[in-house]
Amino acid sequence: MSEKAKVGIQLYTVRDELDRDFVGTIETVKKMGYEGVEFAGNYGGYSAADLKKLCAEIGLDIISTHCSYENFEKDFEGTVQYHADLGLKYLAIPWMPAEKCPGKPGFDTISGLFRDMQKALAEKDIRLLYHNHDFEFVPHPDGGLAYDRLIESIPGMWPEFDVCWVTYSGNDPVGYIKKYAGKVPVVHLKDFTGRNSADPAYALIDADGNAVGGGEKKVENTFRFHPVGSGCVEMEKVVEAALSVGTKAFIVEQDDCYGDCFGAAEKSRAYLRSLGL
Repeated sequence: MSEKAKVGIQLYTVRDELDRDFVGTIETVKKMGYEGVEFAGNYGGYSAADLKKLCAEIGLDIISTHCSYENFEKDFEGTVQYHADLGLKYLAIPWMPAEKCPGKPGFDTISGLFRDMQKALAEKDIRLLYHNHDFEFVPHPDGGLAYDRLIESIPGMWPEFDVCWVTYSGNDPVGYIKKYAGKVPVVHLKDFTGRNSADPAYALIDADGNAVGGGEKKVENTFRFHPVGSGCVEMEKVVEAALSVGTKAFIVEQDDCYGDCFGAAEKSRAYLRSLGL
């Protein structure tokens, strides 16, 4: 790479602190050594211009956002313009309902919206990304995986691999990163221990950035989130592969920090620093 990849944090990791002290939380992650942020629904009530100014004054890049497709359904033009005014390069769809994945009846409708989103964002020089969970990595009727069909079906939409959920699905994140070489500008680094279970291991995020959909049912005895580098994901190999294909930013995310989000975020940053990031 011609430039060092940035390390950012998905602010969902510190969401409770963000609710209590928006500016102070952003300042704290900067002090930990994070170089950028990825927003997820909570913009602190700021206009795009004021939020861009705030992050610039603190010294953090707005690398990307997680923006639910429901926001585009509610106000397509306003949502596009807000993110264009933020000056970011990447906007990621954080999830889609499993019943609307490729091969399911609802895919035709949602894929049309995704194509419209991609086109409108591209006109503002924003790349549309898709952030996976595990349920996209299921067999498609044609014998491939639904995830690959999703990316193939939306020209110009690239992956934002969440390496935790790729691993949890039983697939190899290193292999997937290399498969999409040149189309993986942002990678989510998330670590865990445990095994795949019939019960959901996570909550999905709604249009307002709130957790919904089963996180409270996760089986604590078989699944647990960890700071990056302290779980079962082979992070050093993931980072090496991502750098080799031109990844521009790594985003740390921990869905549940079990009461110490700043401590978890600091441990993740320290580990990545040990890898030279």
